[in-house]
Amino acid sequence: MPEPTTTQVRADVRTVRRRAVVIGGGLAGMLAASALRGAVDDVLVIESDQLPNRPLPRKGLPQARHAHMLWSGGARAAEALLPGITDRWLAAGANRIPVPTGMVALSGQGWFRRWDRETHFVIGCSRDLLDSVVRDLVLTRGGVTVLQGTRVEGLSGSASRVTGVRIRGADGRHRTLDADFVVDASGRGSRAPRYLADLGVRPAPERAVDLGLVYATRVFRAPAGSAGFPIVSVHADPRGGCPGQSASILPVEDGRWIVTQTGTRAGEPTGDAEDFEAFARRLRHPVVGEIISRLEPLTGVTVSRSTHNTRRYFEQVRDWPERFVVLGDALAAFNPVYGHGMSVAAQSAAVLREKARARGVDAPHLARQVQRAMAKRVDAAWDLATGQDIFYPGVRGGSPNHRDRILARYVDRLVTTSCGSFAMVKDLTDVTSLQTPLAALARPRVLLGAVRGPRRPPLTGPPLTARELALVHAPARA
Repeated sequence: MPEPTTTQVRADVRTVRRRAVVIGGGLAGMLAASALRGAVDDVLVIESDQLPNRPLPRKGLPQARHAHMLWSGGARAAEALLPGITDRWLAAGANRIPVPTGMVALSGQGWFRRWDRETHFVIGCSRDLLDSVVRDLVLTRGGVTVLQGTRVEGLSGSASRVTGVRIRGADGRHRTLDADFVVDASGRGSRAPRYLADLGVRPAPERAVDLGLVYATRVFRAPAGSAGFPIVSVHADPRGGCPGQSASILPVEDGRWIVTQTGTRAGEPTGDAEDFEAFARRLRHPVVGEIISRLEPLTGVTVSRSTHNTRRYFEQVRDWPERFVVLGDALAAFNPVYGHGMSVAAQSAAVLREKARARGVDAPHLARQVQRAMAKRVDAAWDLATGQDIFYPGVRGGSPNHRDRILARYVDRLVTTSCGSFAMVKDLTDVTSLQTPLAALARPRVLLGAVRGPRRPPLTGPPLTARELALVHAPARA
């Protein structure tokens, strides 16, 4: 039999299609699917829910009813993955809120000033809208399809290499889908540790820091003419010696404000609508309660309790299987107060795209390299969250050591300085918006600024403008 010609071989190679499977059709999953487009021929997203075709709630994302902020560090990563996504969010009704100009925030050390120069920004909208716009853009650009109403039961392959997923369809039938690459982006409920154990992969170290944090959220109609209204937040003081309680107002699409309250163990908010305003008035400052007292509620109170910090150190598994990666909340889930989960997911997906396109999904040790690189994106958000949370009373999963206390005093000094220094608030927000690593706070310029302290005296109350005060003090609607 004659040997195939070079032309025939090339033709055969072109007919071999490579497929990636992404477990989970939420924000992290869709960004991961976008990251793999171009590195494979087809991406199949496996989702147990039926995904809505517009911004609507879905069963598998109950936390969507609470306030969600996408920091500029995450928005820029999403924009790199999906050029044009920011404009699409804004066209759909999302707000681009400048920081610190568009924030009225009480920190543990005082009120932040609203400098007239933007350093960063936040995308403010409902989680339903955020996800819907991403999903639509990913699917309309081709190369990605979704298998809905389907549950992943496990991975196929071996401890050394994952070759696909085992699924159960909406009809109850079981089958195996072969894949050249698999990503688990299934969120807090990920069963990746069990899937890996079934293949014989050694378990990864895990850590959880649990405050017993409870979220309570209600949506209100915004006052007429309130376009451009700032985010209003009263933060808890982690080192105040009492349960941490906070509240925030986030302007979202369609003339609505999402108001979210939180409380740690022994200080939790309730689902009682009658107590919602009173809880906000009992905080370190009553501004949120005072504002919502004149607003029309559009919903009842939604309560969530799945809010603890959880991290799986998959990058430490020495014999990590080829062609399998975990990202998003399945890798590290954070206390939602800090607003970092979506940003870390976007940055992790950007890492996946960079590595997969540079080396190809079949490159040796690619999955382990990606997992290690994503861990670096997780580190800053994890340290910011747990470095604060371990100081609350009743926390489970750790207690502050001598190093933690020294670092906390330094952070307190940075925040105090930030309340009266534009340069310092920029440096601090570079880190909290996840645009620079935590180590940036140890730069000589930042250290010197902390020693000098704030350049202006502390504010005595929330820095609302005369126009904003007039809006929130207007008579309640009939």
